[in-house]
Amino acid sequence: MAQIAAQPIVASATPVQVFEDHESTVLAVAVFPDGRRMVTSSGDKTLRLWDLKDGTVLKKMEGHRSDWVRAVAVSKDGRLIASGDFSGELIVWHGDSGEQRVVQPIKAHPHGRIMSLDFSIDGAILASGASDNTTKLWSTETEHLAIATDKDIQIWNSSRRECIANFNTHAATSPARIYSLAWTPDGTRLFSGGSGNDPTIREWDLSTKQQVGDPWDGHTDIYAIAVNPAGTLVVSASDDKHVRLWRLWDRRTIAIFKHFGPVCCVTFSMDGKHILSGSQDKKISKWAVPEDASPDCKACLHL
Repeated sequence: MAQIAAQPIVASATPVQVFEDHESTVLAVAVFPDGRRMVTSSGDKTLRLWDLKDGTVLKKMEGHRSDWVRAVAVSKDGRLIASGDFSGELIVWHGDSGEQRVVQPIKAHPHGRIMSLDFSIDGAILASGASDNTTKLWSTETEHLAIATDKDIQIWNSSRRECIANFNTHAATSPARIYSLAWTPDGTRLFSGGSGNDPTIREWDLSTKQQVGDPWDGHTDIYAIAVNPAGTLVVSASDDKHVRLWRLWDRRTIAIFKHFGPVCCVTFSMDGKHILSGSQDKKISKWAVPEDASPDCKACLHL
């Protein structure tokens, strides 16, 4: 098989677009399925609904009582937004208007901070993961959901309400936490981002329930990871103020984007051409994915 020449790392501190309106650290970001809007959450108790094209704020979403709204998710049909905060409260919003569906927040985790949220494919299930080491499923349909709490990764079958896989990982005998998980689009692989004594990205095979290859090094604490829609690139955000873009098949860093503060969240645009990252600098930055980031090398993918 012919070898593809190594590409130089692209380093940039100049985003193609910057979104500014939050009054504190941007903690989470999610893009709507139509690719035209995004929602962000912050340490200022609020969410913002944005127009991705012109950068305007469509709605300032208020309702959380805790300063730190750490998690946000959009359902796959764009009809619902969910957000969770450090007091353990959960709010579900209308995706079109940004208005709350119920008047009062749900006390989802009375003894923990909500760290992650995920909707099932059909939007019927919302899973919440918290620092109280619990995972709660808020519906009854059948999808696999991944939740990280402390050092473990759990894969749940939500129709049977049972854990079908548990990965003990990321330096289980040392101080380490898992802040982020991301699936490949086909649902066969899962990526986890660690912190503390194990600030690495690890790849997991759902069929074998085993780690694939060695950990990916390059960051300090990893706060967020995402996989592009084509399943060929991984992006990670870190306490080291950097966003790293990795090529999946050879695990090579092909671009580094620089913030002026720790980077707390990251995602891809729906077309995979841009990266959106939020930071302690109160900004959401939009970065261009290098055009040659994903060479046509399907045979190179480790299956």
